[in-house]
Amino acid sequence: MSTLPVYRWRLAPDGYATYRQLRALGLRPGGQDVAAQLERPRRHRGPLIAYLYRIDRAKPVRPMTPGRAAALAKAMTARRTCPNCGRDAGYCLPRSLGVCVACAFPEEQCAA
Repeated sequence: MSTLPVYRWRLAPDGYATYRQLRALGLRPGGQDVAAQLERPRRHRGPLIAYLYRIDRAKPVRPMTPGRAAALAKAMTARRTCPNCGRDAGYCLPRSLGVCVACAFPEEQCAA
């Protein structure tokens, strides 16, 4: 098992990118292993770590197909639909509540 090269924050050589940087370029890691890591020191905790991938080995992001778009729309509708009242809340329901805000706090909705 080989160890990964470790670079200080903002000092990584050209040719490496984080996952988010790859996405901004329209790329994905494409199954490659992590090539290096960045470490940013923090006070009173361990360092903040970001994994780097090789840009030359990255692959293009797969295009959105009609089937994937339909599945994504169905999943987002399910996240917005209140299980209590059955209405589309217009926002993703908070997982901490599990229902829309109107169902979670009905007394505050009556006062308004």
